[in-house]
Amino acid sequence: MSANSANTLDTLNGLFKKIYADEITELIPDGVKVLPMIPFSKKHQLGELFSVPVNLQMEHGITFAKSGDDAFMLNAPIAGRMKEAQVQGTQALLRSAIGYAAISRSQGGGDRAFKDATKHVVENMLRSMTKKLEIMALYGQIGYAVVDGTPGLNGNGEFQFLVDEKEWAPGIWAGSEGLPLEFRNAAGSTVRGSANVLKVDYENKAIILDSAVAGLADTDVVWHKGAYGNEFAGIHKILSNTGTLFGISASDYSLWKGNTSTLAASTPLSFTALQDAVALAVGKGLDSKVTVLVNPDSWSDLLNQMNTLRKYDASYDKKVMENGSVAIKFFSQNGEMDIVPSIYVKRGYAYGIAPEQFERVGSTDITFKRPGKGDDFFRELENNAGYELRAYSDQAIFCYKPGINFMVANITNG
Repeated sequence: MSANSANTLDTLNGLFKKIYADEITELIPDGVKVLPMIPFSKKHQLGELFSVPVNLQMEHGITFAKSGDDAFMLNAPIAGRMKEAQVQGTQALLRSAIGYAAISRSQGGGDRAFKDATKHVVENMLRSMTKKLEIMALYGQIGYAVVDGTPGLNGNGEFQFLVDEKEWAPGIWAGSEGLPLEFRNAAGSTVRGSANVLKVDYENKAIILDSAVAGLADTDVVWHKGAYGNEFAGIHKILSNTGTLFGISASDYSLWKGNTSTLAASTPLSFTALQDAVALAVGKGLDSKVTVLVNPDSWSDLLNQMNTLRKYDASYDKKVMENGSVAIKFFSQNGEMDIVPSIYVKRGYAYGIAPEQFERVGSTDITFKRPGKGDDFFRELENNAGYELRAYSDQAIFCYKPGINFMVANITNG
């Protein structure tokens, strides 16, 4: 690399750090709800794993005696049980290119010119990266959707598949044209094939592909290509787990098993259903505020019922009470419950989480720094006239007490 190009890279890196260093979190789109709710932490890191101590069993070595008993015999101590959960972060990396022309035309214009030349790329990268991580935070190790019925050609002769009604989340598919998909059977053991999204038919919940996928069938699972086996466990996986997760068995410890309340067929989400679900978590010790993430269609159903369970007191705030508001707030057995709509939550589910029991652990949250490269954000493309910028993340979602969180399943929107 010539001295001039080195100086150009130094200049680019300096301007990038100066302009964007404090704006990364501010550029996260409003539709992302889980990532801001669950803080990122680097603590507990031990090599490639994150070792987190969790309490799984209460102390039971108590002795009972009548008031007049003297020198009574003591029962043996039965210690509480604490184990180390082992969490492994997964990596995600997004590459984008900026041409020489865009950078060249910004030279001499100072900070404003550089920002104008790069902001669309930087903002789009951050939006893309946070969207992928938000979906993974909810559905890591579960898949984007489930195929409904037999895929085939539509009226325009294009190959398409329908998404199962309860597996549809509009945010997952927004802007997905060009998205590479991989299709597997429900068990994940058989790969049906792969194709890219050509376009999305939101009204019919159909995904049109750029090529046919032979053997694609009803109940097959849709994955971002390359994601299978390379994602951290999302909230759905954590709360529905009945086996071993993070090295601890849910069959051995009830506090390690989340709660699932499955609604009867053709039942929309209701406040009664939420109270039934939260009762399961309260039974395992939930005594704090929960945030319930719901699909926008379930949100609409709840808005139609909200008058009977509103919270009216000195803390009344129309932002959380009126139709079209940001959150619905009401009291249940656990205390306060905030219901928040998310375009990334699938229609058939709702998730009640105690945010203080969750954490994002890993070596780094979203960053434009390249590991080991300091503040060298840009690198020259080898075969094209431009520079490459990368967004990188290495993290996982962890829950200290899955048993005090809940999921409502089999929701049918009204």
